Amino acid sequence: MPKKNIHPKWYAKSKVYCDGQLIMTVGSTRPELNVDIWSGKHPFYTGSQQIIDTEGRVERFMRKYAIKSKTL
Repeated sequence: MPKKNIHPKWYAKSKVYCDGQLIMTVGSTRPELNVDIWSGKHPFYTGSQQIIDTEGRVERFMRKYAIKSKTL
C-alpha cells in the first residue's frame, strides 16, 4: 500500500537571493533560497577569472595541448 503525504510541498516560484538581492525564481521545495554565489557573480562566468601560475604549470599545459593564450 503506497504511503500518503510523503512528498514535501512544492513551490513553483521560489525566490533565489544573493547578497539580499532577488536573482531569479525557480521551482523548489523551499519558498526562499539564499546563495553565496551564482553564475552572474562568479569570475569564471563573468570573464574576470585569472589563472595563477605556480612553477610554470600553466605554460607547460598550454604547450602540451598546443593552446594559444590571449593573456597570461
